[in-house]
Amino acid sequence: MPTSQEVLIPLFLTLKVAGWATLLASLFGVAIAFAVARPRFPGREILDAVMTLPMVMPPTVLGYYLLVLVGRRGIIGEWLYDRLGISLIFTWQGAVIAAAVVAFPLVYKAARAAFEGVERQYEQAARVLGKPEFEVFLRVTLPLAWRGILAGSMLAFARALGEFGATLMVAGSLPGRTQTLSIAVYEAVQAGKDDVANFLVIVTSIVCISILLASGRLLKPRYAS
Repeated sequence: MPTSQEVLIPLFLTLKVAGWATLLASLFGVAIAFAVARPRFPGREILDAVMTLPMVMPPTVLGYYLLVLVGRRGIIGEWLYDRLGISLIFTWQGAVIAAAVVAFPLVYKAARAAFEGVERQYEQAARVLGKPEFEVFLRVTLPLAWRGILAGSMLAFARALGEFGATLMVAGSLPGRTQTLSIAVYEAVQAGKDDVANFLVIVTSIVCISILLASGRLLKPRYAS
């Protein structure tokens, strides 16, 4: 039987990483989706393709790009280390960034579809009443789009739970520090600990299936039984 340390530590770490990653992906995903969903501008489809790219790009390639950006000698990472003494490589914060990038398209696509589905007449009515744009967004647009956004965020959380390739390249596999569930499963299989791997796989599968069922109910049309 697997010990509590072999199961609980990677489980809690994964939940922490997935939670923060979902928060980051949701904040940026909703903001960018709203900016892309409404106005028509040159290069709109190209921008949409770039925002969706992490969904189809191999995770190891994403991990390499992240290393180029936030690594010790990366474009952003060098500035963070030299100015603030912050290094994201081989840390759980680095795992959060990797998981957020991979999960981002799920929030973005769902939020964009939700914003595009909002009837403009309701927003226009609020403007006629003298409401500023920010208040129109908070009191009209966002409440009408919340189901799609929440469903996308839940799918992003499930994706962040299972992230492996990019996380391994950016954060490594340090037990108790950066070893998430998916990496722990890989390490258990490599070490021949089938009982640990089986238990971790079951836990991950139950969580992911539960999230998929819940997000499916949110995306179900309101008039459907």
